[in-house]
Amino acid sequence: MSQSDATTDTASEPVDTVLLDVVRECGASRGLLYVLPRNGDALWLVALTGTPREMAVPWTRVGLADTIPVADAVRAGRLVWIGDMEDMARRYPRTSLVLPYAFALAAAPLAARGSVVGGLVLLWPAAHPARLSGAERAAIDAGCRRLGPLLHRAADRDGLRPRGEPRILPHPSRARALRVEGSEQAAFIARLPGGACALDDTGRFTFVTPEASLLLGADADTLLGALPWEALPWMDVPEIEDHYRATLVSERPTTFSAVRPPDTRLTFALYPDPSGISVRITRSDLRDELSPTAGGSQSPPARTTEPTAGGPSRAGSLYHLMHMAATLTEALGVQDVVDQAADQLMPALGATAMAVMAPRGGRLRILGHRGYDAELMERFDNLPLNADTPAVRVMETGSPHFFRSFSALRRSYPAAVQFDDKASWAFLPLIASGRAVGSLVLAYDRPRQFPATERAVITALAGLVGQALERGRLYDTQFAVAHQLQAALLPRHLPSLPGLRVTARYRPAGHGVEVGGDFYDLIRLSDTTVAAAIGDVQGHDIDAAALMGQVRTAVHSQAAAGASPGDVLGRTNRLLVGLDPGRFASCLYAHLDLGRHGLCLASAGHPPAVLRHPDGHTDVLSPPPGLLLGIDHQADYLAAEFPLHPGCDLVLYTDGLIERPGVDLDDAISALAELVARTDPRDPDALADALIRHASDPADDLALLIVHLNGPPPDQAGAD
Repeated sequence: MSQSDATTDTASEPVDTVLLDVVRECGASRGLLYVLPRNGDALWLVALTGTPREMAVPWTRVGLADTIPVADAVRAGRLVWIGDMEDMARRYPRTSLVLPYAFALAAAPLAARGSVVGGLVLLWPAAHPARLSGAERAAIDAGCRRLGPLLHRAADRDGLRPRGEPRILPHPSRARALRVEGSEQAAFIARLPGGACALDDTGRFTFVTPEASLLLGADADTLLGALPWEALPWMDVPEIEDHYRATLVSERPTTFSAVRPPDTRLTFALYPDPSGISVRITRSDLRDELSPTAGGSQSPPARTTEPTAGGPSRAGSLYHLMHMAATLTEALGVQDVVDQAADQLMPALGATAMAVMAPRGGRLRILGHRGYDAELMERFDNLPLNADTPAVRVMETGSPHFFRSFSALRRSYPAAVQFDDKASWAFLPLIASGRAVGSLVLAYDRPRQFPATERAVITALAGLVGQALERGRLYDTQFAVAHQLQAALLPRHLPSLPGLRVTARYRPAGHGVEVGGDFYDLIRLSDTTVAAAIGDVQGHDIDAAALMGQVRTAVHSQAAAGASPGDVLGRTNRLLVGLDPGRFASCLYAHLDLGRHGLCLASAGHPPAVLRHPDGHTDVLSPPPGLLLGIDHQADYLAAEFPLHPGCDLVLYTDGLIERPGVDLDDAISALAELVARTDPRDPDALADALIRHASDPADDLALLIVHLNGPPPDQAGAD
């Protein structure tokens, strides 16, 4: 959507006005507004101030799980501040790679009525102090309080659906525009040596003096409204656009030289503010530029040997390649690769639809798509690998196919049928390790010419996707094997016992193909007695999983043999020390006697159990502490007894349920006990779900085992 389009969207005008107010009141140089659609997994950029669209393309869609400042701010529900470029490089290397400039940044969540509806990003120039001032923080907070309810109302109205490209808003500049025609200012400019021109905050020419036109070798009508590297092919070199980007973001004056073919050497001095850039152009002598006594901060002249043929600028292409490479490095499975490719490729290349396909069992299967109707994708899913289609052909030949129109596609594939309104297509092979692992199709709503430079960029980006896709397939295979192993080492079914209801949960902490060492078990000893165990083996690998299986088996066998709780842990400890695995394990063992209403607990360095009584109050049950299993062959484990009445819930868990950075362990256990007390006592499954939600982003694997003793309803128990 162009800048003029923004004014026609009346529903967005109040939001745009407030965004501009926030940018002005915070003294920021740029502002970006994101929305989070209901039940969405990504933030969408809907408006930005004073920034060229191409620079914002990599962040048009930001996944909530991405390591990006605005995503972190929304997930954590707090402001994220980046004081300088070193801070950015350390904390967000992917963002720093694409924006290697000096600036400060704040990202904040936007919320209303308890729900997050978007995010706000503000940028300041390089001169900003490394710390956010109190007044700036207050202005940001006030702006978020204004924007949040506006987006919330928009969510009620239209679900916050992103509408095409983000709106580009004029920056609420601190500078005042001067009239230059027929004025003293115009005469003043005309008397200065060299030429002068102005670029707006999107990088387009808004003013050009006759001398500047002469020096640039183009008339004013050609230049006005155009980007320099669009109107002047000899300026389409990465160095020149990079100087422009650095000046725009950091708001620091910049001087550089360039050669206008065939041999005219020019010096450009750029003077920025939030509203745009003033440029002074003078002829220069190469000897002066390279002299060590020459004043100013200059770069060697940028040269070009041949003009470009349209398409993305060279610097823009390099940034897209770098950002895509960095993004796909972080992608894990195949679906993640498809999502990241769609997030980056479609906005960067102007495509409106995308599909990724790969061979499976002699057929071409669609792995994922964006912008296409699901019913249409079903038509092309499961094609035989000998089908005469461009998606199959590019895999066979390893060469991309570009079609400017459907008639061009039909000439190559006479049997082709058009099922949608797309106008142009790019079919690309996905190559990894020298072979095709799939194919990618990009579709466009409008006719596309696909000049040589654009074809090169698209092909290079597709190559990155192919490599990531192969890694993603390997990851998915390893992930499946790892978690099948994990599931095989845990009990498939928990035994049933009259008078008991039992539920268990296991949740990995997102270690990918790593295997955790958490375990749980329930062992039926007689008609009225049962044992419950939970533990955690050190490490996240195959060795940890194997040792976990041995510990669980040892506990189970000792319990089934009739050993007391202390002896169960003592004998398991001696077995583990004898194995000498170089790892330790924690374990909490519980013996429940339903006939005598008693509970006996023994612990080997494990977090305490939580017991909820029929009247709703909870106790934290801490038996005498014992050493972790596997440390000392002579270690003893003492047990403690507690009353256990019908209607009680016994909650056993591993530390992944409670441990959080910066949170005291005792406070975390107390908070867990309070949550157990507040949850419906009649449903152990509901309790388990509530506790898992409590650990929404666990730092470690977690296991949970809840034993509920059937008894009278809570009100009756309280009366008794």
